[in-house]
Amino acid sequence: MANPPDGNTAELDVITMGRASVDLYGQQIGSRLEDITSFAKSVGGCPANIAIGTARLGLRSALLTRVGDEQMGRFIREQMRREGVSVDGLVTDKERLTALVLLAVEEEGVSPMIFVRTDCADMALNPDDVDEAFVASARAVVVTGTHFSRPNTEAAQRKAIKIAKAHGRKVVFDIDYRPNLWGLAGHAAGFERYVKSDRVSSQLKSVLPDCDLIVGTEEEIMIASGADDPLSALKAIRAVSQATIVLKRGAMGCIVYDGPISDDLEDGIVGKGFPIEVFNVLGAGDAFMSGLLRGWLGGESLETAATWANACGAFAVSRLLCSPEYPTWAELTYFLYHGSPHRALRKDETINTIHWATTRRREIPSLMALAIDHRVQLEEAAAAAGVDAKKIGQFKVLAVKAAARVANGRDGYGMLIDEKHGRDAMFEFARHPFAWLGRPVELPGSRPLRFEFSQDIGSQLVEWPVEHCIKCLCFYHPDDPAALKLEQQEKLRTLFEAARKVGRELLVEIIAGKHGPLAEDTVPRALEELYALGIKPDWWKLEPQSSAAAWRRIGAVIESNDPLCRGVVLLGLEAPENELVQAFRATVEAPVVKGFAVGRTIFMEPAERWFAGKIGDEEAIAEMAGRFERLTSAWLAERSRKAA
Repeated sequence: MANPPDGNTAELDVITMGRASVDLYGQQIGSRLEDITSFAKSVGGCPANIAIGTARLGLRSALLTRVGDEQMGRFIREQMRREGVSVDGLVTDKERLTALVLLAVEEEGVSPMIFVRTDCADMALNPDDVDEAFVASARAVVVTGTHFSRPNTEAAQRKAIKIAKAHGRKVVFDIDYRPNLWGLAGHAAGFERYVKSDRVSSQLKSVLPDCDLIVGTEEEIMIASGADDPLSALKAIRAVSQATIVLKRGAMGCIVYDGPISDDLEDGIVGKGFPIEVFNVLGAGDAFMSGLLRGWLGGESLETAATWANACGAFAVSRLLCSPEYPTWAELTYFLYHGSPHRALRKDETINTIHWATTRRREIPSLMALAIDHRVQLEEAAAAAGVDAKKIGQFKVLAVKAAARVANGRDGYGMLIDEKHGRDAMFEFARHPFAWLGRPVELPGSRPLRFEFSQDIGSQLVEWPVEHCIKCLCFYHPDDPAALKLEQQEKLRTLFEAARKVGRELLVEIIAGKHGPLAEDTVPRALEELYALGIKPDWWKLEPQSSAAAWRRIGAVIESNDPLCRGVVLLGLEAPENELVQAFRATVEAPVVKGFAVGRTIFMEPAERWFAGKIGDEEAIAEMAGRFERLTSAWLAERSRKAA
């Protein structure tokens, strides 16, 4: 594969202009939109989708449009940042709402939609929003059809075209024809793809001479040219423009025309096609454009660019949502080299793992967590002190304040908090800028593994905030009886599948030493067995190992089975601080170990004294903060020593 374009003469590779909305996708597949009961939210709108799609493929992209000054507008802005898209051209409109789109997959290739765009923010884009230096900073600008439908948005796009041409930049035109956004179909006809209109054709045809790349479906090139059949449309476009023309043909791929148009529609450049089940066609063209731009701007052959475009489109039609489903460069590369045994790519576990791991919401290169998710131990401590169990929740809030005092807004700090006693602690946690929160789902002490509140784990997880990580402790030893291992393996596999289904990260904690000898190969064998089942958690939480050799074996197992795993965090059990520091030191040559999650060493003694009334809130906070600070300092010191 080629490297991304170096763009030595520009800060950005591409700026996209036009629609930016929030898509609300019906989650009941095969239902009418009238019958949908729950929706999945994502960024939508052709230019917004392309900005994300190209960023995932390694291009430096930006979005130029408007969003509302409300939660949906902020969601788009924040998601763009998470995806690596520049928001320097994203204007906040204080008077208008962000556009919404409601969609459903009613049957294969049929997706009714409702555009909620009455006086929406993106349609208020005007020439004053288009900064010359910003547009000139990109190698290409993508203009889109809908934004030629109103005078103000048309003027904004024509200004961008003029600037781009003046600075020697490329102009790309995604025809993106939605008849009802031109007032040519009713509100219920959002899925309608073609309504002939001389007014629309006249408007779009005037854009063609300024373009370097023109992309559209058969219907779109007909509306842009005013012709009544695809071949006549291609010839009409060529008569006014020397641009490269890309004709999208759905499941048939595309044809690229880079010179004179012959009398044979098939007489063009074609890329490799991919026979994929068509699950949802919405957003496929934007994924296609993302792959095309990666190749075209990268100086690849038109055949290669078309192949990448077809592949990206194949990913999109095989999955439900738009931009969240677009492939990353690692994912696309894997698919192009290895293909897939599945016509429905959403069922390919290997590709799904790459997609999941390369689209995580944030990077966490190291993690230092205070674990306060203990239930039984604190219940026993409260009972011993003769206090109401409600005090446990109050104490956990103090632990959060202690951890926040140590973190002090710095990255890399987190916590483990349970739902049984930690609801108030979670609310306190949300008030601080921590990097990570893990929540346990196991019934404490269960062996074989059981979930705490219900064995229907998926129905619980869907209610969790999206950034909360599932944590599951399993007392698992590779020499356990076969029946016990099978039962625990099935439980972990169920949890892994549920985690992926609802889009939550997963940490699996394995404690082997309590139920058998802990040799150098014990934990590596356990991990191999779980990986063999297809269980690939984002994190492992493991007990300290007896030697550097054991850590090397663990690292080798993870690297060979899931090189995109976030890594390992050390658990502390109830080891004294000095033993934990020694355990930290033993992992210095184990790059797979990314941090620690320690609890009782930090909170147990202060908890017992606080329950007994021997210390107050501030003393408990200070004592826990001191212990957590000493451990974090020791961890960071060991990492600094290695780096030196």
